[in-house]
Amino acid sequence: MYTILPRSNGPVLGVEITGKIGIEQEKKLIAAAEDLIEKHDKISVLIVLGDHAFMSIEAATADVKWALTHMAHLHKVAIVADSKLIAALVAIDATFAKLAGIHEMHFATDEIETAWHWIES
Repeated sequence: MYTILPRSNGPVLGVEITGKIGIEQEKKLIAAAEDLIEKHDKISVLIVLGDHAFMSIEAATADVKWALTHMAHLHKVAIVADSKLIAALVAIDATFAKLAGIHEMHFATDEIETAWHWIES
């Protein structure tokens, strides 16, 4: 399940993910991002991952495919999670994202306000 965070504004989309994301929910998230891209061209995304957040294989595949085809429209990506594995994966991905002009950072959940300030700047 996902929730669009109320602090989302302009070219910034904040999403909290708890539990499982299936393909139908992924399609709705993609549509929300594409609406912002249509309005602002470049967007930034803040994703808060709950302890039990995960995606179906179908949703994950759609997510990766969308991200790869829309990299030119992504400015910043903030991943907020307490998992050390997620932090390591974001660090690796950030290196490749930087090559595409995307700024990506990991924040712990107690750094949520810092993450918002970074994504909004």
